Amino acid sequence: MSEPESLRCSSARNRGGVQRVEGKLRASVEKGDYYEAHQMYRTLFFRYMSQAKHAEARELMYNGALLFFSYNQQNSAADLSMLVLEVLEKSETKVEDEILEGLAKLFSLMDQNSPERVAFVSRALKWSTGGSGKLGHPKLHQLLAVTLWKEQNYSESRYHFLHSSDGEGCAQMLVEYSASRGFRSEVDMFVAQAVLQFLCLKNKNSASVVFSTYTEKHPSIEKGPPFVQPLLNFIWFLLLAVEGGKLTVFTVLCEQYQPSLKRDPMYNEYLDRIGQLFFGVPPKQSPSYGGLLGNLLNSLMGSGEDDDGAEEAQEDSSPIELD
Repeated sequence: MSEPESLRCSSARNRGGVQRVEGKLRASVEKGDYYEAHQMYRTLFFRYMSQAKHAEARELMYNGALLFFSYNQQNSAADLSMLVLEVLEKSETKVEDEILEGLAKLFSLMDQNSPERVAFVSRALKWSTGGSGKLGHPKLHQLLAVTLWKEQNYSESRYHFLHSSDGEGCAQMLVEYSASRGFRSEVDMFVAQAVLQFLCLKNKNSASVVFSTYTEKHPSIEKGPPFVQPLLNFIWFLLLAVEGGKLTVFTVLCEQYQPSLKRDPMYNEYLDRIGQLFFGVPPKQSPSYGGLLGNLLNSLMGSGEDDDGAEEAQEDSSPIELD
């Protein structure tokens, strides 16, 4: 028997073994022997890991978590979900869309208010960037954002959209967010904040897409540009100025629209950062926030940039809040 044939036979045997084990475990769960089944899953996990059978361990834990979720055994399901992440970490598995989609599936089934869910998503995001300290793979952020959007957790969804590359999805979520939770007088503020934050993360493309999609789809915004709302006109001009890169245009624009920019005290903080990133404006000498909070906000700002951008963010003394 040739080596490829031998490997295929070995893989088939392993798969058959996993299927037989899963059948026995499923039977235990169906009988209501949840604790016993959970302990068996854990025993098999450590056995597979000790034998470096990482693919089998991951598959068994993933399917086991789905099984426990289907019986509303949240604690057991969450525990096996964390073991899925442990396999990924210890086997140094490469990031693939299929794996990210599986992690997002587990996240979507977890109790929305459980501490386990918070721990799971934090660890999943860390794994998805190879422990680099950045805040997660854009694809995983996008999948999480969509799940949270479906749960009408708009604030958390917006955070994850900001760290994805899905400007269109972000805009559609913001339209729904504005229509269901905001005042009519604030329709311009929902998209203005998102555009400014995307620009602070050096994501010009998503900033443009979120603006154009939001203004086209929001039922309370008349067709433009120009727009009825001055703040929307400012954002439109700002996006054009960012493409042009002329400091004088940026400066005049910010001066002329100060009445609109005073509606949210954070706008000028965002614009300070945008001025540094796109127009060569030197950073402020004194930070707006200090201590632990300032460090936290700086780390948020560095998360969406490339390595050079991250270094710039660390050197910059003007942190920005992206919540």
